[in-house]
Amino acid sequence: MSIRIARTTLTALALASLAATAAAQGAGKIKVGLMLPFSGTYAALGVAIENGFKLYVQEQGGKLGGREIEYVKVDDESDPAKATDNVNKLIKRDNVDVIVGTVHSGVAMAMAKAAKESGTLLIIPNAGADAVTGPMCAPNIFRSSFSNWQPAYAMGVVAAKEGKKTAITLTWKYAAGDESVNGFKEGFEKNGGKVVKQLTLPFPNVEFQALLTEIAAAKPDAVYSFMAGGGAVKLVKDYAAAGLNKSIPLYGPGFLTDGTLDAQGETAQGMLTTLHYADGLNTPKDNAFRAAYAQAFKLQPDVYAVQGYDAAQMLGAGLAATKGDFGKKAELSAAIQKAKIDSPRGAFTMSKAHNPVQDMYLRKVEGKENKVVGVAVKALADPARGCRM
Repeated sequence: MSIRIARTTLTALALASLAATAAAQGAGKIKVGLMLPFSGTYAALGVAIENGFKLYVQEQGGKLGGREIEYVKVDDESDPAKATDNVNKLIKRDNVDVIVGTVHSGVAMAMAKAAKESGTLLIIPNAGADAVTGPMCAPNIFRSSFSNWQPAYAMGVVAAKEGKKTAITLTWKYAAGDESVNGFKEGFEKNGGKVVKQLTLPFPNVEFQALLTEIAAAKPDAVYSFMAGGGAVKLVKDYAAAGLNKSIPLYGPGFLTDGTLDAQGETAQGMLTTLHYADGLNTPKDNAFRAAYAQAFKLQPDVYAVQGYDAAQMLGAGLAATKGDFGKKAELSAAIQKAKIDSPRGAFTMSKAHNPVQDMYLRKVEGKENKVVGVAVKALADPARGCRM
């Protein structure tokens, strides 16, 4: 009798343990750390990413992989000096399951280092630092946006095909700027052009006058610039005020005119940029996304909102494969890598280095839209130089 009771007790304990495990895996909330800029130059970008991410979660009934989502927000202030402390607070103090962030490439590099060391899942919804999917690549690090090389390389191809022979580049002197102008140079010079000068200024300095005077004197066929947010607004306005837009076209990746057209007004009209998203795609997926976003937030979505939305889609794909179990890290990562993401930008897959393989659109500013003109480069994969995974 005592043996039978003991067996019954053991069985009950085992079942209770299994039930507790199942409850922990299937019912507990998933903690998502949103480490984004909510103040400063890139504040609007951080808000758009957050909105996009939450929109997808809302569309799934507030759950991914059967698990409710809890958010922990940190304003990274686009400050690399504060990045390590901020990301470690999310990992060690808040015990988040996944980190989503950020915009600034310098901050993203610190986040990638911490994620790689701790094994925490990191999905980067904007920062294009080439090294994240290059030397820093890891099984638990993904990007839902682009590498700095991708839109830049595509713009170099376009500029050369338009017959431009010489170009000057202008950017903030930091990782994103350096990688972007190098990508443009690679695409431009591979197709017959020549970058004759590379001009820089410290981030977030927006005193462009001396550099514009230098450009006017050099008379290149084109200027390529990597700027975003408030810096992009100021550059485009100053460029037009100097009269340069009448004789020397200003090219850039889409960040030059994305989310900035209201402020740039007439000065941006007719500008060409390259990016993985554009207005006027007119696909069922994009039309539905734009309508839902506008209804939810009383704003029109931009590329940053799309990248936030797709970061949530990627997380959802991983959690669907593991039925919400974050303990199955290898299985979760493998599912994200294999997923085909049905994005508003057009469907994309992940490269082996965990960067999107995606079309780069050529866009033209018309009114307050970056209208699609065509595809600059189809299914462009980042070269992922230095990735050993």
